[in-house]
Amino acid sequence: MRTIGIRERRARLGLRHGLATPFRTVDQAAEAMIGLHSSDPATVFLSARSRVTRFRREDLEDALYDRRSLVRMLGMRRTLFVTTLELAAVVDAACTKALVPGERRRLIGMLEDQGIAGDGAAWLRKANRATMRALRDPGELSGGELSKAVPELRAKLVFGEGKTWGGEVGVSTRVLFLLATEGTIVRGRPLGTWVSGQYRWAPTDAWLGAPLPTIATGAASAELLRRWLLAFGPATATDIRWFMGWTQAKLRAALLAIETEQVALDDGTNAYLLADDADEVRSRKRWVALLPGLDPTTMGWKERDWYLGPHGARLFDRNGNAGPTVWADGRIVGGWGQRADASVVVRYLEPVEADTEARVEEERVRLESWLDGARVTARFRTPLEKEIEAP
Repeated sequence: MRTIGIRERRARLGLRHGLATPFRTVDQAAEAMIGLHSSDPATVFLSARSRVTRFRREDLEDALYDRRSLVRMLGMRRTLFVTTLELAAVVDAACTKALVPGERRRLIGMLEDQGIAGDGAAWLRKANRATMRALRDPGELSGGELSKAVPELRAKLVFGEGKTWGGEVGVSTRVLFLLATEGTIVRGRPLGTWVSGQYRWAPTDAWLGAPLPTIATGAASAELLRRWLLAFGPATATDIRWFMGWTQAKLRAALLAIETEQVALDDGTNAYLLADDADEVRSRKRWVALLPGLDPTTMGWKERDWYLGPHGARLFDRNGNAGPTVWADGRIVGGWGQRADASVVVRYLEPVEADTEARVEEERVRLESWLDGARVTARFRTPLEKEIEAP
């Protein structure tokens, strides 16, 4: 069994993730990475900026809203991704569809428990039909606009009654989330700027020109794993299960469906590679990157010591969400954030060489110029980011 050390893993990361050698288009970046994280709306733009040559915000907006070669969808780990149409169908069958029964049961239970409907399933079917009718003519409406058009969507659900975190949420939020999980509707243009997290909704077939193709779950899972290992391999079974949100049985079936090779990592742990990707990978290309919070590289593996080192407590929040990070040659060396004046500030968490520091400074200046005064506040704040922002 071949051993793949940290140096080779870092070389693979830089090459496969477009950080050592950037991609030409945002579509290529989204395809290579399996998808760009979009739970935080600014992440997908900043992730693309770090990986695509001469990237402009308009390039991603064109792919998402005009050409519609990319789509924003719920995928692995109940996380929003921006991915290609081909991969969207694979992700939908391999990960998203499995979420639907549980989401539907929970919503029906809430409708009945809170007295909104005696028969939650019948109420939901009626609300879904009315929502789809409301969307057909204009083609794209916000949740607020849909609530005005569909009386059922105006009801309120109560969460955490008596708790400090409790409150009300419109039933429209849950209904639209379920319809999106089912693949019936997709998120369209945002209501505000490129950092807005509220989107208009559109029927999938109208927005994309056709429904997502139907793929058998087993075939989709095998294809998703094959593509993911090409970008993220070698990876342990723990990494794969965590990233995909799969059971052990589903992981085992997907592994049996593709040709893989087991390798050993530095610590002796077994990991998986594609059988035709087992040759040694080397790279002398040096690179730095300022990646955003929730970037797909930072969040790519469950077991992160080989690139994160001891910095997790400063760069991740308590729920495991990554903040903005500074990378050098395949490892995280610090973090970054913005001050009130939108200036970009870098903080190192370990010593770096003088030429690395100089390249990071050049990248910091480029990022600050690209942001052009825009403030990007991560949805999930990390300790280091809060320190940087403090006066």
